[in-house]
Amino acid sequence: MTKALPRVLLISTGGTITMTSGPGPGGIVPTLTGDDLVRAVPELAQRVELDVLSYSQKPGASLTLEDLVEIARLLDARFAQGFVGAVVVQGTDTIEETAFVLDVLVASNQPVVVTGAMRGAGAPGADGPANLLSAATVAASPLAAGMGALVVLNDEVHAARYVRKSHTALPSAFASPCFAPLGRVIEGGLRLQARVSRGPQIPQPENVNLYPVALVSTVLGDDGRLLAALPGLGFRGAVIEALGAGHLPAAHVGIVAELAQTLPVILATRVVAGPVFTSTYGFAGSEIDLISKGVLPAGELSGPKACLLLRLLLARGLQGETLKQAFASLRDGFVAGAA
Repeated sequence: MTKALPRVLLISTGGTITMTSGPGPGGIVPTLTGDDLVRAVPELAQRVELDVLSYSQKPGASLTLEDLVEIARLLDARFAQGFVGAVVVQGTDTIEETAFVLDVLVASNQPVVVTGAMRGAGAPGADGPANLLSAATVAASPLAAGMGALVVLNDEVHAARYVRKSHTALPSAFASPCFAPLGRVIEGGLRLQARVSRGPQIPQPENVNLYPVALVSTVLGDDGRLLAALPGLGFRGAVIEALGAGHLPAAHVGIVAELAQTLPVILATRVVAGPVFTSTYGFAGSEIDLISKGVLPAGELSGPKACLLLRLLLARGLQGETLKQAFASLRDGFVAGAA
């Protein structure tokens, strides 16, 4: 008797993996559906039983937080029907954001694997088919359960909380600067070198588009005028990508202190790896100074991930100290999740 293959859901949203040359000379555009992607990888049928859903044909830059909330709902609904894992296919521009949001919102502990490609479907050495096969292999593996959302490209498996896009062109573009790949796909199977226990989840919110949060990066010589303008622009929160371990020019302190009295302000760092400090530097504009003014440190969360988490919490109706406590709890839960 032939053993039944594991049932895996594949949701295609678009991205480079689905792109081919358009009708004119203007470059590649999304044209392929999820079914088209699957047909290009016959070996998939030997490893998993796929149910394919073509959600959209968007580049990764055009996905919205509202899209991700809807995809999280779809995933939970399908997991309740017996799927052992899921693959979400999308553009690599925003894979780290998608994986993080699904990690936070999907209630099921079944594997959710986000993948894509760095080269279009018609390019020499297109990496999409190999990435899709590896992602499906990981999604079907019992070893991947309970670790939350994962990113799989170039045969490497990364945790959603750590993964970052580190190159604009190479197939090896993804890395986990604060950690390392959890494992790799080798000889058609998942080999883990480490596990992470899943971080905390929050209920899926409504109307996330009503809660914009600004993400502002700091540079030497910045005069802070953009920060001062944020409340008048309709933002409901702000994430500041500060210098170093969480430092701003001294001239920003008054602006930030006033801003933190108006809306929640998260202090992240523009540095690729390492946490925002909380108790080392004491000069004007240092992390100690800024935290004393009501700013909340992002820990090891990147600016974009902190921005998305804040939007989700605002959309849940949290505010004031309740919001700060929820953000800190989730932030620390992701760090403590390493096993």
